[in-house]
Amino acid sequence: MKWSMTKASLGVTCASLAGLAATAHAQSSVTLYGIVDAGVEYVNHASKDGSATRLVSGGKNTSRWGLRGVEDLGGGLKAVFQLESGINVANGQFDDGPGAIFDRRATIGLKNRFGQITLGRNFTTTYDYMLQFDPMGYAPNYSWATSSTATGGRKDGLFSRSANSVRYDGTFSGFKLGAMYGFGNVPGSMKSSSKYDFGLGYENGPFAVVATFDRQNGANDSVTPADTTNYIQGIHAGLSYDFGTVKAMAGYRNYRRTFHTAAPTLRSDMYWVGGQYDVTPFVSLFAAVYHQDIKDASDADPTLFSLRAQYALSKRTVLYMAGGYAMAKHDNAVSLSRDLTGAADTQTGVTAGIQHRF
Repeated sequence: MKWSMTKASLGVTCASLAGLAATAHAQSSVTLYGIVDAGVEYVNHASKDGSATRLVSGGKNTSRWGLRGVEDLGGGLKAVFQLESGINVANGQFDDGPGAIFDRRATIGLKNRFGQITLGRNFTTTYDYMLQFDPMGYAPNYSWATSSTATGGRKDGLFSRSANSVRYDGTFSGFKLGAMYGFGNVPGSMKSSSKYDFGLGYENGPFAVVATFDRQNGANDSVTPADTTNYIQGIHAGLSYDFGTVKAMAGYRNYRRTFHTAAPTLRSDMYWVGGQYDVTPFVSLFAAVYHQDIKDASDADPTLFSLRAQYALSKRTVLYMAGGYAMAKHDNAVSLSRDLTGAADTQTGVTAGIQHRF
């Protein structure tokens, strides 16, 4: 009888432990996610040799894969992490280089009803806050919301990612607040190579608006190579209204880069406007116009016209066709891509592709 009771107690204890383990497991999760996107592009003035027809990775959105997880710690507190890597579908390599695993994002943090704090390599507040206001969704083919290349290697771009960062995000009654600080990790100087970024947004039904400010300090003490940048500063604003089947969007960037040397300050303003029209539950059209007013001697003042049509084969897989036309003044070379430099003052391109999300 005593032995039977002992066995029963042991059975209850094991069952209880198993139940606790199952409960703990149910309160934690790890998700594998990603985008696989590839297409064929034709573009003229690709180089001095003429036009090009090529396979491109990430025509609509950058191909990527990642892991994100959450653990419920109780009392409304949760632990979170995220690891994300870019993929070049054309060659199977990491998008940011052979040694750049999780270069897009590598963060860990905590969140509760007051917001979320994460540490590591992260996208900036400006990047995430402005994304919903770009009709083309930061598409490599064809969006200038993050940057353009109408003046050679100069981009005057959006501050997109930061290593060594601490970031806060919170949402309260329609308002969202964001702030990020990136440590320079330079001994003897808190300012050198440091970065900071602030954002404020408001959303009420179909209406949304945001404003952000960011600054990147130069590496004053660097010698290999020497960094002549004093600071890079960006001010952004976005506005959208969803009418139902039609959504209108607009965005603005003020860019300023100063130097320790006698080099003139680089300044520009970028404006864009456009929208999305859902023709049917399966067919959507996107259109945008981007214009950059460059405030220096080059006076390139480039403009990009973009169109995209997409057909949803399912909730996860879409076919798309995108086209763009870019032009710049005073014989400045212009490219449809934010990452490449064209060979003439105009460029036209068309991309047909497929994207799957998992």
